[in-house]
Amino acid sequence: MLRTHAPRRRIALVASVVTLAAMLLTGCQTAGPDASANATTQADLPPLSTLTPIADPTSWEGPSTAVIGGPSIGAVADKPKQQLPVTVTSHDVTGDREVQVTDTSRLLALSITGTIAELVDSFGLADNLVGRDISTQIAGHEDLPVITKEGHSIDAEGVLALSPTLIITDGSIGPTDVVLQLRDAGIQVVTVSRAVDPESTYELTREVATALGVAPLADTLNEQLKQAIATKEAEIAKLMPSDAALRPRVAFLYVRGSAGVYYLFGEGSGIDSTIKSLGAIDVAEEIGWVGEKPLTDEALVSLNPDIILVMTKGLESTGGVDGLIEAQPSIALTNAGKHRRIIDVEDTLIFAGGTRIPDVLDGLARAVYAPNSL
Repeated sequence: MLRTHAPRRRIALVASVVTLAAMLLTGCQTAGPDASANATTQADLPPLSTLTPIADPTSWEGPSTAVIGGPSIGAVADKPKQQLPVTVTSHDVTGDREVQVTDTSRLLALSITGTIAELVDSFGLADNLVGRDISTQIAGHEDLPVITKEGHSIDAEGVLALSPTLIITDGSIGPTDVVLQLRDAGIQVVTVSRAVDPESTYELTREVATALGVAPLADTLNEQLKQAIATKEAEIAKLMPSDAALRPRVAFLYVRGSAGVYYLFGEGSGIDSTIKSLGAIDVAEEIGWVGEKPLTDEALVSLNPDIILVMTKGLESTGGVDGLIEAQPSIALTNAGKHRRIIDVEDTLIFAGGTRIPDVLDGLARAVYAPNSL
């Protein structure tokens, strides 16, 4: 059965996920069905070890777009034998409930980042997928019907037309009443945890593997992922300046210029673990900033980040770097603003979790420590 391994951490994570998912949903409502095709990805990138890092990442001039390669972690099985039926605990909005999974032959794996479908692929069961959300891009399965509309809203009629036997979702795609409608229609629905960092990813991996009847494969995949993250962090460490005073101070801002939304992300958002893995200083952590909260001019100026991370579509919504600084004049008073040191990252990947974590770290490390290589 699926069990929570860190109850108190899960409570904090759930609150953060609800806020984050709501903002991501709002920010992506205008996206079309092929929005994921705009992802900034590149299959072949030179190894980090071949790059020459800049001497001082705190004073580099100019913006960068992170290029995320991969996926670098392959499947751990190919059409594995499944042990079904299996009883799991679904973490529904209305409370945990027991679900007996009997059939995964027609599967939908839905999340705002595409992470759940990627895990299904990692377990060698991608051929069971009968549809996808717009964030899911699995090689060889690009032609699957898209069942999200107006960004990340589930098209109930589109789902029913596919006759799925099981839906696995992390609750980041809704609306909730549509999910309940699908459940009431007789479709088995299992709600799993949301992955925003390595620890929550390992939990999600176990939950998805159990729901698919391949529980032992979770340990195999998690060990590969842990090793890949550790290897990537070791590679990044070699790019970091030896002088601790030159470690860049980093802030992540969630921006939607058209809606006038500007949030600073802190502990529990997932970006905190990413900044830590990059060997940079998380300015939000310095002041105990928890979760996602509206940005204030005073807070940003006092934090004085050297680098500001943003989502690509968020930056586009402000009209680019110039528009962002014009909309938030306080940015111009920070080192990041003075140097126009804004790094944008493809929206769905920055919080993807799952098997893409090493790839995201790799891409961000290039933008932070070797921007001249991009």
